[in-house]
Amino acid sequence: MKDTRPVLVAGGGIGGLAAALALVREGYRVKVIEQAGQIGEIGAGIQLSPNAFAACDALGVGEHLRAKAVYTEEMVMFDAIDAKRVASISLSDRFRERFGNPYAVIHRADIHGALLEGVKATTEGIEFLTSTKVVHIEQDDAGVTLIDAQGGRHEGQAMIGCDGVRSAVRQQYVSDSIRVSGHVVFRAVIDTADFPEALRFTAPCIWVGPNCHLVHYPLKGGDKFNMAVTFHSDQPEEWGSMDGDPAEVQRYFRPTCEQVQQLLRIPKTWKRYSTADRNPIEQWTFGRATLLGDAAHPMVQYLAQGACMACEDAVTLGLALRREEGDWPRALALYERSRVARTARVVLSAREMGRIYHAKGVERLVRNSMWTGRPQERFYDALEWLYGWTAANCLGDEKAA
Repeated sequence: MKDTRPVLVAGGGIGGLAAALALVREGYRVKVIEQAGQIGEIGAGIQLSPNAFAACDALGVGEHLRAKAVYTEEMVMFDAIDAKRVASISLSDRFRERFGNPYAVIHRADIHGALLEGVKATTEGIEFLTSTKVVHIEQDDAGVTLIDAQGGRHEGQAMIGCDGVRSAVRQQYVSDSIRVSGHVVFRAVIDTADFPEALRFTAPCIWVGPNCHLVHYPLKGGDKFNMAVTFHSDQPEEWGSMDGDPAEVQRYFRPTCEQVQQLLRIPKTWKRYSTADRNPIEQWTFGRATLLGDAAHPMVQYLAQGACMACEDAVTLGLALRREEGDWPRALALYERSRVARTARVVLSAREMGRIYHAKGVERLVRNSMWTGRPQERFYDALEWLYGWTAANCLGDEKAA
């Protein structure tokens, strides 16, 4: 007989909703259990690379995202000391032909909203439970029971832990430590009218400096700009967020050029995030419980792949269940096997990219010379491993989708 119990999804963020949508599309009932008082998303802009569009297409929400996204002409790197252009990657037709999808920027709330609409459009098979904190999971060969902070018990046929960097599911089964990076991000969203006209590029732009960098790109059809600045804190940091002090940003960006200084003077309020990741792990499936998104592979932001990897995870999970015809142990083993090495590479590559961005002294000169005169096709070759992901090859062959 078909198991009619729901699949329990811990977490209602981008990863949780992507997982719920993938599961519902495969015919499963789902219960999303969220600690916050409502299902929603906070934050500012994120970048969507071709692999993210491929994943969202497989989840059935790609067109919704395309209608909300801002399409960019290139990715540009400037030296934050002398304002010289270090490198640019064209995102033109050649890029789209190579990777099958565009590169775009979007507000986090828009991708979360697209996934939520996709889930709700199923009209049945989905239940949301908010203000509910996961404290323990029990399981046997037949299913799982989630116990919440109020003592409530929620039974399901499997558990997908999508509960972020501080995942309670991961804590129970892995019990490893968060690695606080010491890198702090200040974020702000700015009206385009307040943004310097000479710097209103339709492109993700990064200004790289010694132990710091600044990123900006347009949002919301061009009427807003997202801005994020990152620096190496000289104080002990704990992972989390708070309101930011503009004077702190100014202190860490003193050696940068006038263009960067001009941008830093615009925001009147900032949100401050102390960033963290975890070391990659070889196992994130335990019986009928598994991890997804930041719970499985939290990463620093330097490759702009956090949300992209969560959506890839969700697609792979759904297709693994299809391949294994609902056999949870076999499907979760296939899902894990298909994702561990790829996501670990992204986690480690993101750390290294942060080092490259923040080079100083002679390392800065080496960085700036690395891409001089490089043809676009060589940039594309270097990005193939990351942007070339598709649902068709996500299980390691051409038969997944």
